[in-house]
Amino acid sequence: MSDHQFCYSNYDSQSQSNSNRFQSDSKSLWSQPSLPSVPSLTSQIHLQQYYLSNIQHHCLTTLKGHTSYVSSLTFAGKFLYSGSSDKEIRLWKRNTEFEYENLTNNILAVGKGAVKSLVVLTDKLFSAHQDHKIRVWKINNDDPDNQKYTRLATLPTLSDRATKLLLPKNHVQIRRHKTCTWVHHVDTVSALALSRDETLLYSVSWDRTLKIWRTSDFKCLESVTNAHDDAINAVALSNDGDVYTGSTDKKIKVWRKNSGEKNHSLVATLEKHNSGINALAISLNGSTLYSGASDRSIVVWEKDGGDGMRVAGALRGHTKSILCLAVVSDLVCSGSADKTIRIWKKGADGNYSCLAVLEGHNGPVKCLAGAVDRFNPSDTSYVIYSGSLDCDIKVWQIVVPVL
Repeated sequence: MSDHQFCYSNYDSQSQSNSNRFQSDSKSLWSQPSLPSVPSLTSQIHLQQYYLSNIQHHCLTTLKGHTSYVSSLTFAGKFLYSGSSDKEIRLWKRNTEFEYENLTNNILAVGKGAVKSLVVLTDKLFSAHQDHKIRVWKINNDDPDNQKYTRLATLPTLSDRATKLLLPKNHVQIRRHKTCTWVHHVDTVSALALSRDETLLYSVSWDRTLKIWRTSDFKCLESVTNAHDDAINAVALSNDGDVYTGSTDKKIKVWRKNSGEKNHSLVATLEKHNSGINALAISLNGSTLYSGASDRSIVVWEKDGGDGMRVAGALRGHTKSILCLAVVSDLVCSGSADKTIRIWKKGADGNYSCLAVLEGHNGPVKCLAGAVDRFNPSDTSYVIYSGSLDCDIKVWQIVVPVL
């Protein structure tokens, strides 16, 4: 049996044995009808043809090592972190343009189920897990070529739980005959995001809550209960402090903590998708939000000049569900259940060109990360990482011509 066959078999058997746990993941793979009411933002045909005939893109290498599907990716400098569906976090070091070293002595495995999200904060790695926990890892940078990792904390921390335990007002009912303190996630922690100043960590979960943690001492500061009507799959933060959450309930909600207020409040609900939302990403200037869903469309939302967001249009081309999105400099990258990655670029006229369709994975593309390529220090050269249900990580180089 091949690696990717094993990977699918493992995923399917887990889904059947615990359907509730994988409900949101399973739904994300279903393709729904597209959005005919949203206009397309595809650019003029001559500009599209110019890019397609001049862009350079190829797969630099394929990173193998995971034996179950790759569920999360993030990077810091020359290090790439990958999480898989069998609780494993791996570290990869980029030595040359084409060579990546699998630092097998630094494999981290803990908890149960998939590693759903990873974020790096200086000397700390935060990981979100299917066992309802967030874990914090200390990155020892004494030897930059051979980093070591030790677990600092599991969130919520023991002290956080203990201080909330005694007061009845700190307890919430999670099932008919079961309660727990509000600092607990009680289902898969699906996504993480850091505030711009890196003092706060935001987490969302299939338990329909949004939680905010302080990164200095890992204390849970706030929990928005019943933030959505169904599992929350994605969270994104704008540089103006707005928090966006996307859910299986087909809605994107916008949260804000105004000056002088203790907690975040709901300021807008964005509804346009006709199926569950799987991914969110925000442009670097914070003015544009991208949402991907099982309706095969990427909806582009833009600030309307006030506090609201308006639909600018949709990016179309994928033939199955959108599973992941990433903004890399001025590029928008989308991964799909159709096993491809599409690279989009906004033109001066406000329309988007699909610069490339990256093909090579044997399974749905589950996660993306990327950066300007440090081995080709040009604003037009990028490196994109993609993780898939085929258990592989592919590294792509994209070189965009200057008009």
